Amino acid sequence: MGTKHPRVMVVLESPLYRWVRRTAKSDGLSLSMKLRDLVREAYESYEDRYWSRVGEQRLKTFKRSESLSHDVVWKKAGP
Repeated sequence: MGTKHPRVMVVLESPLYRWVRRTAKSDGLSLSMKLRDLVREAYESYEDRYWSRVGEQRLKTFKRSESLSHDVVWKKAGP
């Protein structure tokens, strides 16, 4: 039987496996769903750190004298 979602095989150390199994059970989820949620959370955290670094770099070159006001930007964007 095929599936529309890709599959991944993961090898975990015993303590980590037991923790995932225990938390999945307490959350009423399968191991697969729990691991999917954990990977999604890790991805979101990674993405947040990435955009934070990008923002910090942009702040270093930001010059208020060259910035546009909210009203100016929206007038340029039009209705």
